[in-house]
Amino acid sequence: MSEYLSPLHQAYGVFAGSGVDAPVAAHYGDPIREQRRISLGAERHVIADYSHLGVVTVGGSDRHRWLSSLSSQELSGLSAHHSTELLLLSPQGRIEYAPYVLEDGEKLWLICEPKQNQPLSEYLNSMKFMLDVTVSDVSEDYAVLCSWDDPRTNTQAPEALSKAPCWEDPWHSVCVGGVSYTEIDAQEHPACDYQRFMSIIPREELLDIASACELVGMWAAEALRIEAWRPRYATEVDHKSIPHELDYLRSAVHLSKGCYKGQETVARVHNLGHPPRRLVFLDLDGSEHTLPTVGAGVYFNTRKVGVITSVAQHWEAGPIALAVIKRSVDPQAPLRVVDELEGTGEVHYAAAQTVIVSADAGQAVGRQERRQFLRREE
Repeated sequence: MSEYLSPLHQAYGVFAGSGVDAPVAAHYGDPIREQRRISLGAERHVIADYSHLGVVTVGGSDRHRWLSSLSSQELSGLSAHHSTELLLLSPQGRIEYAPYVLEDGEKLWLICEPKQNQPLSEYLNSMKFMLDVTVSDVSEDYAVLCSWDDPRTNTQAPEALSKAPCWEDPWHSVCVGGVSYTEIDAQEHPACDYQRFMSIIPREELLDIASACELVGMWAAEALRIEAWRPRYATEVDHKSIPHELDYLRSAVHLSKGCYKGQETVARVHNLGHPPRRLVFLDLDGSEHTLPTVGAGVYFNTRKVGVITSVAQHWEAGPIALAVIKRSVDPQAPLRVVDELEGTGEVHYAAAQTVIVSADAGQAVGRQERRQFLRREE
């Protein structure tokens, strides 16, 4: 699927996406209205084409304990039709893969970013040893569609979609064994209202299912993801990323599970240190009537402190973005985004930051000891 182009391009004359999402639609003519269809509902079930994502299956009786031993997540209690996500890390604790995981009762389905399916399946196959595990890259046969109402219970959803294996995004709450690095109350987190479902369908049924649904593009889907502070491997992760920087301990890391590659870094930073960078949400000045591009620099005064990782025009909030910045940046500091636009030169955008990952994240052991000391003093 190295040169994959979704069949919906030709069928619907779509506006093509860019970057990693180039194989699917950016929008179908009105991205703002498409966002409203997701948020407010439509006459038909609303879906987005994620058919460029990779799909890998893991079967065999040892699949749960085997994948638990390799990853940041505990899968031993994952029952049929339940979902989670996990991270596969380097020995230094850097994020190498971040697949979504669904158990259907017979096998695990792993949904990964475009072009990761082959290296992911090759890596997993190299780690099987003598266990009862089978790993298959089934991306040629299966495609992914995204919904924001559960297609298994929504009566508007086509029957073929309602019966398909369906991953439910766990981002809406802190997973068992996890912790959130945000400073706000759990009930105030924007993820509380964020529901997302990924259905895995036979690729040959993609056009038929799409014709029975309301289609929205990646611009609309990404705007709602950014609003919910939801990190994505293809956009927020770079070669230096560790889970703590992106609040992945909220949904993809079990802090009390057994050993796995990269666990030492996860435990050390969480208990004794601080992540060097932090994910932040930005409200951008909309007076320029343009959006900065991914990779644009984030500045505090004249010092570059980070980069834009995702950006979108939200139907209510206006221009918004996610950025990864240095942990040391004052959470109250006004920031500035500087972009180089062809034919325009430098464009500056004022940016108000909302903390996602706290500047004080980590040092869990030290924080507990300080609390105990204060209680003794009282």
